[in-house]
Amino acid sequence: MPRLPARFAAVILCFAPLFFQRSWRHAQVLLTGAILAPGQRTVTSILRITGRSRERRFVNYHRILSRAAWSGRAAARVLLGLLLDAFVPAGPVLLGLDDTIERRRGKRISAKGIYRDPVRSSHGHFVKASGLRWLSLMLLVPVSWAGRVWALPFLTALAPSERYCRERGLRHKKLTDRGRQLVLQARRWMPERQLVLVTDSGFSALEFLAALLRQEVTCVTRLRLDAALYQPAPPRRPGTLGRPRIKGERLPTLAEVLADRTTRWQRLTVPGWYGEGDRVVEIYSDTAVWRHSGMPVVPIRWVLLRDPCRRFDPQALLCTNPAQEPLQIIRWFIQRWQLEVTFREVRDHLGVETQRQWSDKAIARTTPCLLGLFSIVTLLASRLDDRARIAVSTSA
Repeated sequence: MPRLPARFAAVILCFAPLFFQRSWRHAQVLLTGAILAPGQRTVTSILRITGRSRERRFVNYHRILSRAAWSGRAAARVLLGLLLDAFVPAGPVLLGLDDTIERRRGKRISAKGIYRDPVRSSHGHFVKASGLRWLSLMLLVPVSWAGRVWALPFLTALAPSERYCRERGLRHKKLTDRGRQLVLQARRWMPERQLVLVTDSGFSALEFLAALLRQEVTCVTRLRLDAALYQPAPPRRPGTLGRPRIKGERLPTLAEVLADRTTRWQRLTVPGWYGEGDRVVEIYSDTAVWRHSGMPVVPIRWVLLRDPCRRFDPQALLCTNPAQEPLQIIRWFIQRWQLEVTFREVRDHLGVETQRQWSDKAIARTTPCLLGLFSIVTLLASRLDDRARIAVSTSA
């Protein structure tokens, strides 16, 4: 194994306690080879780039993914600790949660399903995609030498299809259930930190929001324009019989507020609007209680946005912390786009969707490792000075 620079070894060796000694030697080769290899991230290409194309015991490297005893969740905890120390040593922690489809084919990939392709589909055109659905939790942090916010994955889980669970007699978990488990796992790893979660409309569910609110996790996501909003419940009078009220009077829907000509819009300048610079928008915000029959009651602050130049359709956001400022809610939410950027970059530069594992355990491990490799490379780059980063960029 070639010797690593001391500044890089300090990061990579943090994962050594997760493996047995012999397994760690093979895992270290896979880790460094996955960074160096261009194109496909198969075990064969990794061995070739590290000078082991004639390795007689090549099967031992395959077994790191398919049979070796190590915990991906423990590795995620180590990676999260490194990211927090390097980028967010104090203050609130901003997390992003989103799912992506890994396009894989083959009869032996049992967990695959048919899903809506988010890239090729639109509001009026539905495109299906066959593959594996992954749910990834990322840390949203400003990277000083990049000049923008990056989404750094640290915890990724497979969300098998409903057919896969039915054939094996397992209970199928909704995407919101698995997302709740990932966020609550991060809460157990960071019990003293203030957590803010940013998600898309797929996680705008009352049960999901209420579960995070009980664990003191603030959530920012989209809100339907026809959502049922109410005033908070009035104080209970002494001697009143029956169950206490959970909501007050019904409020107009956000669609009605949008169409009302008496709505007093406030004009704001939002910096860093989806990487385009400053954007002037008009907002109207208020607090309310969001409720649906049979669902928990969630107090929220909603923010209604519209563009004076009509470059995007009006939309609504919600925050489960009613005391939060509207501008801060918008700035948090627009950082969610960095998750899509990360998904694109791990496909372009780290070979996601090019791996060729077939066993269930190897499939469940390889993609989370490649997503985590994005964060490891960022950690390694953060240990370089400005001159070293410029030299790497020009040599490429």
